Amino acid sequence: MRIRRPTRHMLFVVFREDRLESRTYRVPVWVLQACAGFGMSMVLVMLLAIAFYAPILRAASRVPGLTREVTRLQTANTQVGELAEALDSVEAGYERLRQMLGADIVPQPSLGPQPLVAAPVLVGELVIPGTPPGATWPTRWPLDEPGYVTRGASDSATGSDEPHQGIDIAVREGSLVRASGGGTVLEVGANQDYGLYVLLRHPDGYESMYGHLSRRIATRGGVVREGEVVGLSGNTGRSSAPHLHFEIRLLGRPVDPAGLIREGP
Repeated sequence: MRIRRPTRHMLFVVFREDRLESRTYRVPVWVLQACAGFGMSMVLVMLLAIAFYAPILRAASRVPGLTREVTRLQTANTQVGELAEALDSVEAGYERLRQMLGADIVPQPSLGPQPLVAAPVLVGELVIPGTPPGATWPTRWPLDEPGYVTRGASDSATGSDEPHQGIDIAVREGSLVRASGGGTVLEVGANQDYGLYVLLRHPDGYESMYGHLSRRIATRGGVVREGEVVGLSGNTGRSSAPHLHFEIRLLGRPVDPAGLIREGP
């Protein structure tokens, strides 16, 4: 015959502060063990949940940053596309400029039965026929077309009492700007007033300046001849419409170009 063990209990005695009597609670040991096992199970479940969901929470916290990075990359990609389009446009403009300046105008020699009379000739700098070589005074009109003089050397600048230095010639943007005389390229730069400009040095202290250009072709320190293309007219700097600012200086002081140039509007 199997003898049944008596159930073990835990005895809890509770006293109240304001009373003398007490209460006694008898709780079976298995109930306490079951509660302790349940508590440990809940703690284990919480630890597992933290272990599994912590990477998900970290990844979720990175989503706003990734979204901003994607937006930045999309913006950068758009800018790259715009730069590529601008580069294509510049290359197309450069090709048109080469054609305007006479690049590739000499045909390749024929390999037919006719003997070659002379070796192929490479196209050099563009010089107006009949102009003297070397350095000369700035006496040539700087454009192929007459243009329209909108402001002379004696006109006052807007909002200023000082006379205008040089002349402004209204001409379509991209027109060829030629050296008024032979000399050395003293400066090739850009500033707030004249935008892109080219400054040439001529003999006897003469200088000529070409401002508001859209493109500078001459290079600093180079030697140009009278009539050689030094840039393209434009609308850069302090300018309200496409035009060329043409200025002649003698010993650093501006002089009226009308007293020197052989051609005019």
